[in-house]
Amino acid sequence: MTTEEKIAQSETRIFKAVFPNTTNHYDTLFGGTAMQLMDEVAFITATRFCRQKVVTVSSDKIDFKKPIPAGTIIELIGRVSYIGNKSLKVTVKIFTEHMYSHHREKAIEGEFTFVAIDENKKPIAVIKTDTEELHYSQQEHN
Repeated sequence: MTTEEKIAQSETRIFKAVFPNTTNHYDTLFGGTAMQLMDEVAFITATRFCRQKVVTVSSDKIDFKKPIPAGTIIELIGRVSYIGNKSLKVTVKIFTEHMYSHHREKAIEGEFTFVAIDENKKPIAVIKTDTEELHYSQQEHN
């Protein structure tokens, strides 16, 4: 599988409804809640891409472009945007949709960096070699 195919296959989309228990006194989604959801989607995306243990090491600039009101549907989309030797970056975008109209717009965008780790929590290569991939695949089928 090519890198581009792995990136496309690991793209992660999650939908949520914004209920009042996740909003602040302005009746919009808490920024911290949005960041938690974004980190979760980024983690799933990174894991699906490399199929290894990963940990968040940083979140880069997160732009809150539009408030997200209660009573809307949000879609979080995570996509691998950079692949290094032992780290990768995932861009996460949140789009809002009004429940009773077709209006949709981007509300938040941010980037999260992950490092792949081994059983001793030491950084390892994000992309497995062909030999490692074969060994991993054989273990799954046993």
